[in-house]
Amino acid sequence: MKDSSSPVLTDGRTSGDAGAEEFERTPAVTAQGPASASEVTASEVSSAEASSSEISAGKPLPGPVMPTTAVTAANKAERSLRFGLNVLAAGAAVALLYFGQVFLITIVIAAMIAFLLEPIVLFFMRLRLPRGLASLVVCSIALALIYLAGLGIYLQVQEISDELPAYGARVNEVVVSLGARMQRFEDNMYRALVPRRFEAPANAAVEADNAATRGKKKKSVEPPLAPAVQEVHIQTEPTSPFAYIYGYIRQFYNGLLMASFVPFLVYFLLSWRDHLRSRYLMLFQSENRPAAANAWGGIGDMVRAYVVGNFMLGLVLSVSSALLFAAVKLPYWLMVAPLSGFLSLVPYIGLPMAMIPPVVAALPVSKEPALYLFLMVTVAVLHLLALNLLYPKLVGARVHLNPIVATVALMFWGVLWGALGLLLAIPLTAAIKALCDHVESLRPYGRLLGD
Repeated sequence: MKDSSSPVLTDGRTSGDAGAEEFERTPAVTAQGPASASEVTASEVSSAEASSSEISAGKPLPGPVMPTTAVTAANKAERSLRFGLNVLAAGAAVALLYFGQVFLITIVIAAMIAFLLEPIVLFFMRLRLPRGLASLVVCSIALALIYLAGLGIYLQVQEISDELPAYGARVNEVVVSLGARMQRFEDNMYRALVPRRFEAPANAAVEADNAATRGKKKKSVEPPLAPAVQEVHIQTEPTSPFAYIYGYIRQFYNGLLMASFVPFLVYFLLSWRDHLRSRYLMLFQSENRPAAANAWGGIGDMVRAYVVGNFMLGLVLSVSSALLFAAVKLPYWLMVAPLSGFLSLVPYIGLPMAMIPPVVAALPVSKEPALYLFLMVTVAVLHLLALNLLYPKLVGARVHLNPIVATVALMFWGVLWGALGLLLAIPLTAAIKALCDHVESLRPYGRLLGD
């Protein structure tokens, strides 16, 4: 029986019936509550784990994104700053090379000589000599050889000085003869190019001017003689020999001072070679030390091959030239041949420089053009054979520089260091290439410099 006081709902049920039905559904809802909570907790845990994996993988978390224009502007500013710093560093390096040329040339020459003498030091070390004593013996032998070579050159120069008057007379005769030939050539070219009808009026005008000048000279009255002027002689104090020698040496003081350090530098570089190498490798991290050691060895092998190869090539040219010069009885062939042979090794200008010594030596003994032609052709043939056949085998196997880089290097080092820069340009550039070849980050530059 239904209670009449219970309100009736729209579907015909009372409020009590609705509450009972909701009470019956409550356990079901309560039973579903923990399941849904566990599902939410699992999803949150999985999302948290995904976020932590993204963080550990280095992926950026979602956040505020900078505008593209701001990123581009920042990159441009960074590139501009980096470019400016590189330009300043390059300018500072060039200024250091220019103003410190005497000091740096001394260091480079000493290092090249040390690399050259290192195999001889190792030979004496195999004979159970310590490195210091072996270095001293090698340096002493090198100095003795340089002294003997200098003594031979000095004796030859003394003989040439006795023949200087003959050389001077012959040079004057050659200059006068060349001047006369040039004058005859100009006259012949003038007569060949200028028509004869233009020559007659010109000659007539010149003769008329000469006649008028002679007439004026006859009519003119000689001016009165001016009074004699008393001569005044100013006598300067004679320069003392000491002041003259000091003024002459002062011009080469820096070069002579630095040259006096070369033997000591070579000795210390040889005797302390192991110590320097170990300290050099300690400048790098352990993973970079093999590359640094390979770079050290590559530079040493390249310098040694370049110097030894050029020396052997100059020796071959000197011996060949000496045989040919002695065959034609050229004066002082014993000094002229080595001078011509080693001058032939100078890049680009070696051929004309190698022709000068034999031609000058032949001046006082012959006036026949055939002898001078023979000397110049001989030097040219030997130069071309050496550079095309011997140079690639003796030197080119180690020095791989393309012609453009070699030319630019000669210009660059020649402007900075003068004549010595021309001689050191190729080995310095090849050493830079060897360094780039053994450093991973610099290998593209090595390929740029190579052939």
